[in-house]
Amino acid sequence: MNDLPMDEAPERADLRLVRGDRTRRAISRHAVDVASLEGLSGLSIGRLATDLGLSKSGVQTLFGTKEKLQLATVEAAREAFLDEVVRPVPADPGGAERLRALTEHWIGYASAPLFPGGCFWAASLPDFDSRPGAVRDALARQRRDWLALLAGEVRRGVEAGQIREIDPELAAFQIDAALSAANTALRLGEAGAADLARRAVDGLLARS
Repeated sequence: MNDLPMDEAPERADLRLVRGDRTRRAISRHAVDVASLEGLSGLSIGRLATDLGLSKSGVQTLFGTKEKLQLATVEAAREAFLDEVVRPVPADPGGAERLRALTEHWIGYASAPLFPGGCFWAASLPDFDSRPGAVRDALARQRRDWLALLAGEVRRGVEAGQIREIDPELAAFQIDAALSAANTALRLGEAGAADLARRAVDGLLARS
């Protein structure tokens, strides 16, 4: 018998789980890059396996279905976005100062860019906005979370007298629209797109 000692078997199992989780995260992150260029519909288990030098069956085991792969990709994009744009900005002081910092981080996220195709949601939402299902729901939820974050900071700014009286949800919609337009302009190589986005946001945040 070559059975492992009782104390070693769980350790081996834990290591396999760790390796599997690490591989799954690496595949999901690569999938984000692919989807930012080609859309979530362009993802396939075979394509990712070939890109990363993995077996198709191994990738299939980790994700199961194309939809689960797409959902894992959406979640990986969310985490990368939060790490790049939201988490580096302190919660306090909030209001206008935090909005400008979030805007600046977002512009950096799209200008560098973090994903080769620019904003992940600009590439993915048009593909799924009219296709009900779990992927659309996940994308929509992330968009709502972003707009709610912006609206909350606008509200704080108005209450603190930093921003003129303005409807927070409307302001959040307008800020997001300006940033989305900047993303498109940046992809097209239009000079000054980032500065125009800054000026648009500054205009919304003016005291009067």
